[in-house]
Amino acid sequence: MDKRITLVTGASRGIGHAAALELARRGHHIVATGRSKLALEKLDDAIKAEGGSSTLVPMDLKDKTAFETLGQALAERFGRLDSLLGNAGVLGTLGPLQAVGPRSFEETIDVNLTANWRLIRAMAPLLQRSESPRAVFVTSGVVPRPRAFWGPYQASKAGLEGLVAAWADENENMALRVNLFDPSATRTGMRAEAMPSEDPMTLPTPEEVVQKLAPLLEASESRTGARISYKD
Repeated sequence: MDKRITLVTGASRGIGHAAALELARRGHHIVATGRSKLALEKLDDAIKAEGGSSTLVPMDLKDKTAFETLGQALAERFGRLDSLLGNAGVLGTLGPLQAVGPRSFEETIDVNLTANWRLIRAMAPLLQRSESPRAVFVTSGVVPRPRAFWGPYQASKAGLEGLVAAWADENENMALRVNLFDPSATRTGMRAEAMPSEDPMTLPTPEEVVQKLAPLLEASESRTGARISYKD
């Protein structure tokens, strides 16, 4: 495989879908994960229509063994991983903390934080085999600007930022470059769910946002440990 091999989680919709398409246009072979097999197949059709290539991996991030299995499969098929985009996430329950149920809270932490630790653990050995490994994790503006009623979601994203900062520091003298990307308010289904009264036409599309995200996964990206915002 002479292309950059890039894993995108949450590739079935929103920013992940747009990022997978843009990276494929840039010559990456996309390993796309998501819960919906049908949505992934539509992504594959779109990528192939533009001359790109992809590998589809339907999976549930709450499956504790899924990333280990994926890592083994990628090692056998490709022998390495060049880029990693940790994009998948859930909004969880918005409201007073005392009103959030245990199941919703645990799912939000598991998908947004713990699954990314499992992702790092499974993919780090494959990234180490790349000449120019790059990793980016999607965070949120609620971390630097906490607000009422967003407790579980912002706690999960704050935890993710701490996790990623540690991993970047651990690899400071290595080839791996690890960064965070804050897309800011974007015209996605998750944003509409969180802010139903907002006019979505005032927001940038995922396709616009990934024009700033995609270059972070190229071999030319030299920053590490940075928090990059679409609005910057």
